[in-house]
Amino acid sequence: MAFFSLPSSTHPIHPAQVCSSSLKPLIYSSSPGFFSHAFRPTRVTNHKTHAEASTCKAQNADHHQNPRQFERRDVLLGLGGLYGATTLGTKQSSLALPVSPDISNCTDARETPNGIPINCCPPSAASYSDYTPSACEVYTRMPAHTVSHDYVKKYSSAIAKMKNLSLSDPRNFYQQANIHCVYCDEGYSQSGFPDKKLDVHSSWLFFPWHRWFLYFFERICKNLLDDDTFTLPFWQWDDSSGMQIPPMFNDSKLSLYNCIRNPKHLPPKVVDLAYKGTDSGIDPKTQIQYNCCTMYTQMITHSSAPPLFFGLPLLGGGDPDPGAGSIETEPHNNVHEWVGDPSEPNNEDMGVLYSAARDPIFYAHHANVDRMWYIYNNVLKRKNIEHPDWLNSSFVFFNEAARPVRVTVKDSTNLAKLGYTYPDLPLSWLDCKPKARRKGLNLTKVSAPKASEVLPIKLEKPISFVVERPKKSRSGQEKAEAEEVLKIKGIEFDKGETVVFDVFVNEDDTSKCNPCKAESLGSFHTLAHGHGKKCTTSRSFAISEVLEELGADDFDSILVILVPRSGVVTIGGVEITFVPKP
Repeated sequence: MAFFSLPSSTHPIHPAQVCSSSLKPLIYSSSPGFFSHAFRPTRVTNHKTHAEASTCKAQNADHHQNPRQFERRDVLLGLGGLYGATTLGTKQSSLALPVSPDISNCTDARETPNGIPINCCPPSAASYSDYTPSACEVYTRMPAHTVSHDYVKKYSSAIAKMKNLSLSDPRNFYQQANIHCVYCDEGYSQSGFPDKKLDVHSSWLFFPWHRWFLYFFERICKNLLDDDTFTLPFWQWDDSSGMQIPPMFNDSKLSLYNCIRNPKHLPPKVVDLAYKGTDSGIDPKTQIQYNCCTMYTQMITHSSAPPLFFGLPLLGGGDPDPGAGSIETEPHNNVHEWVGDPSEPNNEDMGVLYSAARDPIFYAHHANVDRMWYIYNNVLKRKNIEHPDWLNSSFVFFNEAARPVRVTVKDSTNLAKLGYTYPDLPLSWLDCKPKARRKGLNLTKVSAPKASEVLPIKLEKPISFVVERPKKSRSGQEKAEAEEVLKIKGIEFDKGETVVFDVFVNEDDTSKCNPCKAESLGSFHTLAHGHGKKCTTSRSFAISEVLEELGADDFDSILVILVPRSGVVTIGGVEITFVPKP
């Protein structure tokens, strides 16, 4: 095993395993017919947000206003409106503030639970300026498995250029990985609250933060290539045609390659979107069908209201990890873990948050996660969060000119202003609704204890309990106005390890369930952080559609089964509540 060291203040891998191929000169594949289909980034339309269209490139490269140090917002905003009614039990102050990072104080020189140093503080971003996106043109990101050979050469060249930048340059590939590490592994505190760490996972910040992160990564690529038409590819793991690691990331001659991946999951292995740390051993055709059902469950069933899709509010002064949204939990975390190398101490690179962005496939993975937000808005016609504390939360990144800039969540919601979009491709998973294994079976009449008689409990073996419903047999109008939600709360675990448990409803033999059975609600699935720290969070499951499918809509209560899969976890409680739909 080869290791190398670089100054810990400037480099995120100190020490870390290095692939021998990553130190070789960049060599492009010259084989004909690299892919069976070829797409080029497509110009959609001409969006001019300024009269001086000819100056658009300069505006985006150096768009600075009101230079100043980071400060707290000077207006207290109440936690009213949409999320005031739908926090699913999250305890927050009645007077709240949008979240922002304290970039003046980065915590460095930490260690993983097994002693590997984590040094992920990026270069200083103290003298930031506010940034507002203003795209002149909108280009389409394309599936990674369909792009041309020339595109692959171009993208590989961009990554090679990023890796060859000075380590003091925040655009350096590994410094970009640092930015993900510092925001996702609690390197920053919340501005104004030095005792509260900032983690953009497991909350409503997950989608907008990662959208901004990819936006600036893409702009850096454009700048280094001197090509404003370049867009990042997305790994289309939600479609059967893209359910393998895309070829461009599996060519050891390209800078897109990373040897620190699970060798058992290289092509033609089909990705498991519900992966829990062990391979299921099922055939590829069945795996594709299970993936299809997982996508329906996470995008349709469990995304019927904004708090379920985006996650729960993280407000200034609040504890991190209030609760993840549906896509972050599955399949986002599952794909990360599936790609990571289990022979590494912490399932590096993709399988642990502190190192995930060191693998170039990270950006294609997250581009498809970002595409799920696009689909949520534009195909499913579902609404974003409207609460000002979400819209006014802010982050600091480095732009393509290597200058620190501050951005807000509200400016991430309009893709036209960001200059990119996604193609409207067929979504086979829209027709993959899970079906009941058995209908009308009321298992609450058997001898199962009430939830209050079982919880709290350390989840060391499967447990089952009965949960009373606040109301049964709701009308169609009531269901249209509010989603019935099963919330598992007080979930305590160590963030230094991956924790997984499955959740079933009205099922007495979970071995006969799979993602295509309605009795399987899904999983609580965390992705390990670099450091160990006790955490308390929650997980919510929409059950209105599920209970209809199970023929249990008129039942007074339901039977809930929790099955541990990995990690040590304690369950504090459970409740059924109603979440308003916008």
